[in-house]
Amino acid sequence: MSYEARINSLKTRHARLDARIFDEDRRPMPDEGALRRLKLEKLRVKEEIERLARLG
Repeated sequence: MSYEARINSLKTRHARLDARIFDEDRRPMPDEGALRRLKLEKLRVKEEIERLARLG
């Protein structure tokens, strides 16, 4: 997989995580543990995108 394809895949994953975080946060009683895990995963994906962008 090329850098560009991998970055695009990660951007899609990042957007999906963002949507899941938004949905969870809007619930009457959000699961704080789930939000924390989703946000951490989103941050890791963002860091991977930035790392690949520097290499590519």
